[in-house]
Amino acid sequence: MTWNRYGRGWNNLGPMIAMMAASAASDWDEEFGEARRRKRREWQEGARRRTRRGRMFGSGELRLALLALINEEPRHGYELIKAIEEMTGGAYAPSPGAVYPTLQMLEEEGQIKPAKSKDKDGDESGKKPFEATKSGAAELEDRADEVDELMERLGAHGERAEKVREKSPDLFRAMGNLASVLKNRAKAGKLDQATIDQIVDIIDEVAKRIERL
Repeated sequence: MTWNRYGRGWNNLGPMIAMMAASAASDWDEEFGEARRRKRREWQEGARRRTRRGRMFGSGELRLALLALINEEPRHGYELIKAIEEMTGGAYAPSPGAVYPTLQMLEEEGQIKPAKSKDKDGDESGKKPFEATKSGAAELEDRADEVDELMERLGAHGERAEKVREKSPDLFRAMGNLASVLKNRAKAGKLDQATIDQIVDIIDEVAKRIERL
């Protein structure tokens, strides 16, 4: 045992403290790792429940998807809506009422920032694209597993939609015809309230007949 002017055995405390610190760090790593694994299991189970309920995004998932897409390349709101619509094979497109407030939240959090955008003539574009900040990229890196699983799920929706489209092109043609007719009537100003009520009744009746098939 080593003696010094502070008392007997003081110099032996250094190795002892180091061992105690290493043990505490090991316990903390084990506990933290288990917490991360538990959180991931809960997230995966939540994703399965959302799929069974038919919801495309759970709490916080639209935010994560938008951040991931912006990290790939600068995009503005409309481009993000179209990107998700393409990923899901046209099966789903988030509404502007959901996308733009989420973008504002991401900007306030410091995860994204406005990116300069120029049109083909070199002038500043009126659209507002965003790019990911270092903080946003770091969050995506930390949550890489969640991002990968979320994007895979969106892609799976797209694959299923594509298979349905290949099997039943006439169905999608008919749906497109309905959308075109409604759009043309609206542009021509031929959708007064009485006409809208009749159209709603027709669509509701058709939906009931399809459900009974």
